[in-house]
Amino acid sequence: MEKTVTDANFNEILNSGMPVMVDFWATWCGPCRAIAPVVEELAKEYEGKAVIAKCNVDECDTIPAQFGIRNIPTLLFFKNGQLVDRLVGAVPKAEIAAKINALL
Repeated sequence: MEKTVTDANFNEILNSGMPVMVDFWATWCGPCRAIAPVVEELAKEYEGKAVIAKCNVDECDTIPAQFGIRNIPTLLFFKNGQLVDRLVGAVPKAEIAAKINALL
């Protein structure tokens, strides 16, 4: 199951010791709703290998600003706590999985 990112727990999630993917989204965003089932599937498939997390941009101020999130959905990929890649827009599951696999 995907984790929910907040300003309070973001560093804890980043320092989990596993690669991390964060989906920046909002409830009013159509493309965000379109990829939500894909993100949920990936969270199940990568359980124990990578952390799949979601950050609602309407509920978090600091993190989206810190990473310059201007369009959603935006997927950020972290390894060892460092940002290493990003995808913007509703992209196919295979493309997202390829980015996660590159971190493993």
